[in-house]
Amino acid sequence: MAIALRYAARSDLGLGPKSRNEDSGYAGPNLLVLADGMGGHAAGDVASSMIVGELAPLDEEDVTADQAIPLLEEALHSANAKLTKAMRENSDLAGMGSTTIVMLRTGNKLAMAHIGDSRAFMLRGDTFSQITKDHSFVQQLIDEGRISKDEAGHHPQRSVVTRVMTGQPDDEPDTSLREAKIGDRFLMCSDGLSDFVGADVIEEILREARTPEVAADRCIEVALKASTRDNVTVIVAEVVDADGDDLPTTVPQVVGAAGKRMRNKTRAIPTSPAEKAAALSREATGRPHPDDDGLELAEDRTRSKRSKVVRRTIGLMLVVAVLAGGGYAAWAWSQKQYYVAADAGHVAIFQGVSQDLGPVRLSHVQSQSDVLVSDLPTDVQASVGNTITARDLADAELKIAALRTEAQRCQQIAAAGTPCGTSPTPTPSTTLPTTPPTTPVTPSPAVPTPAPPAPSSPKASVTTPPAVAAAYSGVGA
Repeated sequence: MAIALRYAARSDLGLGPKSRNEDSGYAGPNLLVLADGMGGHAAGDVASSMIVGELAPLDEEDVTADQAIPLLEEALHSANAKLTKAMRENSDLAGMGSTTIVMLRTGNKLAMAHIGDSRAFMLRGDTFSQITKDHSFVQQLIDEGRISKDEAGHHPQRSVVTRVMTGQPDDEPDTSLREAKIGDRFLMCSDGLSDFVGADVIEEILREARTPEVAADRCIEVALKASTRDNVTVIVAEVVDADGDDLPTTVPQVVGAAGKRMRNKTRAIPTSPAEKAAALSREATGRPHPDDDGLELAEDRTRSKRSKVVRRTIGLMLVVAVLAGGGYAAWAWSQKQYYVAADAGHVAIFQGVSQDLGPVRLSHVQSQSDVLVSDLPTDVQASVGNTITARDLADAELKIAALRTEAQRCQQIAAAGTPCGTSPTPTPSTTLPTTPPTTPVTPSPAVPTPAPPAPSSPKASVTTPPAVAAAYSGVGA
């Protein structure tokens, strides 16, 4: 019986101090990719979106089971080489990298490649299991019997990864091939979800959600309620009968950093023989697709002078229209936007956009909460000060609720005599003793245990030479 994938991808900035989303996600009829970028001020989002951009064309490939794993490995090696090239050409990108999980459908099977500590889960009947193994320092401790899985969740070095995509030649992923059965549900997530929400809760969401869309939305909602301080990205896919009446969409969904760095227009991927023949014909004759643009990498920034002039002209016309009182349409659109920011010492929901256009204010306080900005941790105060975007009013209210929980937690800590301030200064990357490449890395028992971390302790990469350590700019980036 032929299968198809019904999928949904979602991403959120989270409640931490990050001003940009460094996660990237792609979900299509044959391909699922999740990448959690790392590397500091401006590099994590670049790394994750470059990897997604390199893997996205696989969605249109006809792949046999024998070809799938080698094809994934080749694409990941190519993406890694492009990371190396980008870092050589731009020193600001030095040290960037990304975790990666990718699933490629081949007939009734799913080929998977995984590197890093982002996770994938599978729900099949009564069985729920994690189908990836973290490449992390605490996972090594678990494997050696030095700590339990419960202890790993609170270990001060739980954010230290031992293998990720960093542009180094030894960044090798784990690969596998599994049978897919109708009714299976898969979830891929960055650690913005798995570090803050237990596996039992994730299982409950996957079991109870009516559709992948509902499951993905619920995962983001629960992560925010758990006060995740990291970017959180999820992809949920369900295996369905390809010959059924209710066929899923084949339009790809791109979220996170890749959603901004790739064109936001997507079109259905040809899956039937007739559609593929038409696509080949258009390619041979040079005729455009009726729906115009497909996905295009933001790295391809070639733009004609004419398009620049048109955009500038339109921008100037918009400014003139607003200042002249003729910008009602733009004003109406702005009043459908919401964000969370500070107002008179309280956290408030604003309706509109945070920018002003000359003398025209484009936002106002929709409602002021009882949450005092001063009750929040310092890094969260900074996020509120920089404004926290929301998809709609309901999403803004959800973020207020999460901030209220965070404020209450801080008050409890302060009442116990411990100041609730900013997160600890990032711990320098830990380098394990050098061993031959073929010898497993065994951390020294004498590694000093740092002070208990805040939930947003930075992630570092621990690798054996020639790999380089790379630090996240927040937990799990």
